[in-house]
Amino acid sequence: MSGQTIATRLLLGLASLACILQAVAQTGDVAVVVSPDNSIASVSSIELRKILAGEKHSWPNGRPIRIVVRATGCNERLVLLKLLHMSEADYKTYWAAQVFRGETDAEPVIVLSVGMQKEALQVFPDAVTLVDVHDVKPGMKVLKVDGHLPGDAGYPVH
Repeated sequence: MSGQTIATRLLLGLASLACILQAVAQTGDVAVVVSPDNSIASVSSIELRKILAGEKHSWPNGRPIRIVVRATGCNERLVLLKLLHMSEADYKTYWAAQVFRGETDAEPVIVLSVGMQKEALQVFPDAVTLVDVHDVKPGMKVLKVDGHLPGDAGYPVH
C-alpha cells in the first residue's frame, strides 16, 4: 500500500471518528440544502427519498441532480440511512449496483465536512445535501420538506 493510500485511509478514519462523536453530541433536525441558484424551494418527503436514492435524476428544470453526502458515521449520514431505510452496508451495495447496471453515472459525492458541502454546492450548482441545522452556512439554501422548514412542527428530517 502506498504512503498516499495509507494517509488517505487514516484521514477518512479520523473524519469518520469525528463524525461519530458529532452525531452523538447532536440531535435534532437536518436541513435539506441546495445552491442558492437552484430554483426549487420545497420537496415532499417522498420526492426527497427518491432524490437521495438516485431514483429521481433531475430537477423540474431538467438539470441533473448531484447528490453530496457526508462520510460514514456523521449525523447527516445516519439521517440519510434512516430516510432510505438502509444500513451502511446496504447503502454502499445499493450504489455499487446502480453504477454497475448503468442506472447512474456515479455514486454520490462523499465529503468530510460542512465546509466541503458548501464548496460542493458551488462546484455542482444542482447538488443536494443534508446539513445539520446548526451548521447551515451562508451560500446554502434550505428547502422546505412537506411544507415545513427545520424547527417547524411536522418537519420530517431528523
